[in-house]
Amino acid sequence: MLQLHYFPGNASLIVHIVLEEIGVPFELKWVDREQAAHKAADYLALNPNGLIPVLVDDHPRGGDGAPLVLYETAAIALHLADTHSAAALLPALGTRERAHAYKWLLWLTNTVQAALIVYFYPERWADDAAAIAQVKAHAEAKIGTMLDQLDAEFARHRGPWLLGTGFSLVDPYAFVLCRWTRGFGCPARERAHLKSWLERMLARPATQKALAQEGLAAPWF
Repeated sequence: MLQLHYFPGNASLIVHIVLEEIGVPFELKWVDREQAAHKAADYLALNPNGLIPVLVDDHPRGGDGAPLVLYETAAIALHLADTHSAAALLPALGTRERAHAYKWLLWLTNTVQAALIVYFYPERWADDAAAIAQVKAHAEAKIGTMLDQLDAEFARHRGPWLLGTGFSLVDPYAFVLCRWTRGFGCPARERAHLKSWLERMLARPATQKALAQEGLAAPWF
């Protein structure tokens, strides 16, 4: 069985939604960040970076037959899409649509998520209070331009999902990152096309189930 090590509302929520979309049995393993469980020796044995999520796939797939242990949210999402192709969470291999899926996935994880980490943890990049506040303000402004880019993409293709007409794993990824902006001065929901898409994401049973299982409450985004 698949096992997802998670903390409510973290990047693990992306994987949680993907798992619900796939519809296969899986086990949730709560990692208590507030008690630094993600820095404990047993967790570091799974992910030496001490970050959430981790996916354990105990179905042997070659190698020595040992369970597959994966970290990095994008890698986990790609693995799940590849091993559960019936869910159609990625366009066909070798197509233009697949290339765009890679583009958006890597942009979300390497650009948007990276900037959000700066926003939420500005003390990692500055020491005094004034500098910390400045780093946070600059990060919020930078993320704002990224949200504008997402909004413009929906305005361009007029489709219901980030890739256009077809739902894919980039939608849960973008949904969770947009959700993290809900405390911004101008959050994702303030952009017309993003608001409509966020509402469509929230209406999906998989999203609703994941939010409920993690005990998350409104505001959703």
